[in-house]
Amino acid sequence: MIKLLIVDDEPLVQAGIKSMINWEELDITIVGVASNGQTAYNMILEYDVEIVITDVKMPVMSGLDLARKCYDEGRNQPVFIILTGYEDFHFAKEALAFQAVDYLVKLELTPKLLTDSLHRAIGRLSELSSRTTKAADFTSGTIFKEQFFTRLIFNLFESEHQFLSQAKNLNIDFNYDAFATGYIEINSSKLNTMTLDKQISLYVSSLQLVSELMSKYITCHTVSLDSRHFCIIFFLKASVLPNYRETIKTALKQVSVMIFNYYSVTIRSSIGSAVDRPMLLSASYQDAKQIFPQVTDEQPVLFFDEISSSFVLKNVFNMSLFKEDIRKAYAEYDEKALYDIFTSIINLFDDQPTHYTQALDAACNILYLSLSLLGNGEQVVSEIFSESPNGYRSIYEMTSVSQIMTYLKTLRDGLCAAFSTRTRDYKNHIVVNAKKYIVQHIEEKLTLNDVAEAFCISPNYLSVLFSKYNDVGFSDYVNQSKIDKAKKMMAEGDYKIYEISDILGFESAFYFSRVFKKVTGLSPRDYIKNQL
Repeated sequence: MIKLLIVDDEPLVQAGIKSMINWEELDITIVGVASNGQTAYNMILEYDVEIVITDVKMPVMSGLDLARKCYDEGRNQPVFIILTGYEDFHFAKEALAFQAVDYLVKLELTPKLLTDSLHRAIGRLSELSSRTTKAADFTSGTIFKEQFFTRLIFNLFESEHQFLSQAKNLNIDFNYDAFATGYIEINSSKLNTMTLDKQISLYVSSLQLVSELMSKYITCHTVSLDSRHFCIIFFLKASVLPNYRETIKTALKQVSVMIFNYYSVTIRSSIGSAVDRPMLLSASYQDAKQIFPQVTDEQPVLFFDEISSSFVLKNVFNMSLFKEDIRKAYAEYDEKALYDIFTSIINLFDDQPTHYTQALDAACNILYLSLSLLGNGEQVVSEIFSESPNGYRSIYEMTSVSQIMTYLKTLRDGLCAAFSTRTRDYKNHIVVNAKKYIVQHIEEKLTLNDVAEAFCISPNYLSVLFSKYNDVGFSDYVNQSKIDKAKKMMAEGDYKIYEISDILGFESAFYFSRVFKKVTGLSPRDYIKNQL
């Protein structure tokens, strides 16, 4: 049976969840309850827990910190179902990045909602167990995939080699004949009367439903942009190309009906032109953004190819003009690079007060990047605009270039302050993930360039971080990790020394012996003789 743990500091909530459904019907056994994250963490280790239902706010260690701790340690389980009150729903996106499959509001929890969420958790467990390597477990993390696709649609990869390397690490299949990008907006007549937390709840639920339903019609991947917009990347085989527009249009119409029936939500979509290489998806995304203002309730799905050639396209701002600064700012938490990007855009539009549409697009793109490329972007940006009645979504209320530039200045100053106060945690997190990557790719030949490329940072920057936030430098850590693995293989007694050397990616058995002796003080043969 699947082992489940309930974590909440309220005994009534613990009892309510335990009695809400028939657990045996789901082949689940409750191994215990905990009232804080630290106790829960100890129980996860003791009982090898597979699913955790946890509150966000608790003493000692929060539910979010518990999920983050398990994620940072490279655990592919447990998977998490997060419970909270309305006031904490801005944590939703961050929670979903740390192996969480769902984010549920306590006051709205019903047996059906809990059962549906548990089915998703069981599905995630099945998906994880089917993977054959730890590397796949690491690289399948939601946050890495979302950041990968965000970089792809904004044309932020430095080279095709970097793109291909990350796609391989993330196990993303681009073996298709064409690709297209859709830009989607969620609308509801209830939005203006809903609290911000309920708006986010509606968005998260709608996005999950769209993602699940669209994949039944056509191969695709959804990418969250903000709490009103997302994009869909379509993967097209030659067999569907002749009628791909009709296929996508039919799918979106069917999904629109179902999402309206579930949540009274409508969606409007613009689809960019099809491209034959994934690196060109940014052009398709730009196309979709260009024509979106032409989408109406009467024509809720519009294709770029359907627009008259006489249509003047002046709606989008090309963020790839700032590619290098964006990479440094968001991947390396570089406060100066971040400040320079914002200031350059602000100065540009201060001189062009009539270019409202382009200014709004530039600000929205910066917002999307901040939400997606920062590990806890949703929380950080929400805090910056916490005094605004509609939070960071107030960008859509701006009616002039000057208002948009004021918004950008607020976002710029808030992000710079966050970078300044949290820079140590941010940078240490990069090292934690790099070390996890090294351990889980231990059988490969690991170079500083390769690992830095996996995280879209410069080799020199990664080297500096390793020296500052780790006991040993990058090369020494790689060697120590490989030798630790070699020791385990020696203990198993199934491998010869030259086989271990080859499996762990050393240039030769001689070089392996030199590294082994440097790390342990013994040659491999002496180690086997003395230690085993």
